[in-house]
Amino acid sequence: MKFATLPDGSKDGRLHLVSRDHSRCAPAKACTTLQAALEEWEALAPALEAEYQALNAGGGAGFDPTGTLAPLPRAWQWLDGSAFAAHAELMMQAFKADPIDSQGKPLMYQGMSHEFLAGAANVPLPSEDDWIDFEGEFGVITDAVPMGVTAEQARRHIRLVVQINDWSLRRIAPVEMKTGFGWIHAKPASSMAPVAVTPDELGHAWDKARVGLPLHIDWNGARFGAANGAEMGCGFDDLVAHAAYSRQLVAGTVIGSGTVANRNYREVGSSCIAERRGMEMVDHGAPRTAYMAFGDRVRMEATARDGTPLFGAIDQRVVKAGA
Repeated sequence: MKFATLPDGSKDGRLHLVSRDHSRCAPAKACTTLQAALEEWEALAPALEAEYQALNAGGGAGFDPTGTLAPLPRAWQWLDGSAFAAHAELMMQAFKADPIDSQGKPLMYQGMSHEFLAGAANVPLPSEDDWIDFEGEFGVITDAVPMGVTAEQARRHIRLVVQINDWSLRRIAPVEMKTGFGWIHAKPASSMAPVAVTPDELGHAWDKARVGLPLHIDWNGARFGAANGAEMGCGFDDLVAHAAYSRQLVAGTVIGSGTVANRNYREVGSSCIAERRGMEMVDHGAPRTAYMAFGDRVRMEATARDGTPLFGAIDQRVVKAGA
């Protein structure tokens, strides 16, 4: 199934089913919000699936992905991993940093969850001097997850797959990290592509709880990267199990993969500017690529292997807050 949330004047919007080719949509009859669907997934999924099949057979209205909210405009919890070893290894090499001792566990932080920006919305930020960076990721949304689940059990709680831009302010991040209290200023609201999909929509690209598809990223109209999500060092099932070690996860928990990165980054490019700058530091001794300026545009999209749309595009400009 494919879902989008359209504005209706409320904070959570109105849940719609989206046809497989993204040409049409229709309001969900079984429930009105995506959060409601996630909280009663087992009971509501059959009715939603029937509505989805009927929509694909014809009917509905035209679907405009640029007019949507994020599929889950606000979530109970947003946890972001760092599951691509290639990204971490390059950053450590560039900054001559010691490896992170994670004791064999996935890296993860808890970010702000009360707002996910729409995929076509402008992104207001305070200052270009904060070193504005995009981070292309894949993510999942769970139903309620019991404490202490195994990775195999966790896989059954992954209900939706999404595409995320986890915005970062790079100048601030190392300062906040040194405090030991985590990120506040360095991590503004993330963006979410307009459509959330059930894992079966990915077909064979959903393998070992990973998204085996390239995430195409263009910055100001030029291709910046097309790293493939298959290279995750641990799957989303492992990330869900890690998050649920000492807590229950509420329905509507969003978990990110971290910046999508591949070991052949020189060929496929990068999913964030910091990684490109890291390569330049290794090759030239200093970075050459500047961070984003107000008015810059970034576009991200992953499609099915046959070209069928999946999540739609994140296509945004950064603007000065309050301007």
